[in-house]
Amino acid sequence: MLRATHLAKVKSEVYEHRWERFFVQRPARLIAVRPCLTGISVRSAEIVDISQGGASFVVGTTVGLPTHYYLNILGLAYRIGCAEINRMDNRVNVRFINLIEPETLRRVVRADFMIGNAEALAARGKRQSA
Repeated sequence: MLRATHLAKVKSEVYEHRWERFFVQRPARLIAVRPCLTGISVRSAEIVDISQGGASFVVGTTVGLPTHYYLNILGLAYRIGCAEINRMDNRVNVRFINLIEPETLRRVVRADFMIGNAEALAARGKRQSA
């Protein structure tokens, strides 16, 4: 605690509140800005669960993945800023920098339910049996 600043004592609902998590299988992309703003790196991911304050997802590899990046869920037109909490092998848990709107969360969960994960299966290169 010697190097802590006054900001270490600031309480935030984002980091202390437990949000209801929804289990989905949605394809997504992680977009990270390279050091010195030399470009961006993009990698594919699959969201395992999501809440208003964070998400968990699986990536092909975590090598070279920074701790802050944007999450772009396929089907949504914007990026969600993420701060990594932890990673174990290829599974990553993040908190969102800003809470996502309940309507956005509803759209993600509803789309997963309505399409039966067809986008996730297509992103993995599998065909859904008819």
